[in-house]
Amino acid sequence: MTITKKDNPALLLIDVQKGINSPGYYGTERNNPDAEKNIEALLRKWRSEELPIYHVKHCSTNPESPLAKGKSGNDFQDFIKPLAHEPIIEKDVNSAFIGTDLREQLTHKRINTLVIVGLTTEHCVSTSTRMASNFGFKTFLIEDGVAAFDKIGVNGERYSAQMVHDIEIANLKDEFATIIKTESLLSNFE
Repeated sequence: MTITKKDNPALLLIDVQKGINSPGYYGTERNNPDAEKNIEALLRKWRSEELPIYHVKHCSTNPESPLAKGKSGNDFQDFIKPLAHEPIIEKDVNSAFIGTDLREQLTHKRINTLVIVGLTTEHCVSTSTRMASNFGFKTFLIEDGVAAFDKIGVNGERYSAQMVHDIEIANLKDEFATIIKTESLLSNFE
């Protein structure tokens, strides 16, 4: 399945913020060190094609979080700074659709195709992808444009970041999103 410019696909950039990579806060390791590079490539393509872009920012209500409002970690990473006409959606939960007007903005602009990238695979990316699909959006998740952190299970077992990522992608595949890679999307974009 390809994405075309005539589909007017919106690029949804989730939580690409400075604090997301705070050492030890989200986990001890992260997979896909190239996620930001791939996100940047997609952002350049969307801007060059003048396609809709939505920046989602997590504003944690936990004052200890690196993503709490007022902390430098709440800021977008430098490469992704929104342009004046690109909407910023602020949220304080794990979905870009809860407590925001994102769905209404997309519907108002007649956008029905979403391309999702961001951080992290197992949290806000997964929840937002599931909700986008449930709301009827044609949803594409860029597998190498997202990343996960390792997790500690209920019995103290450690699950690697790559395992967490792979399982989450497998859970989303087909039922909630079409899973593709950056290069595949860019080389087949019409």
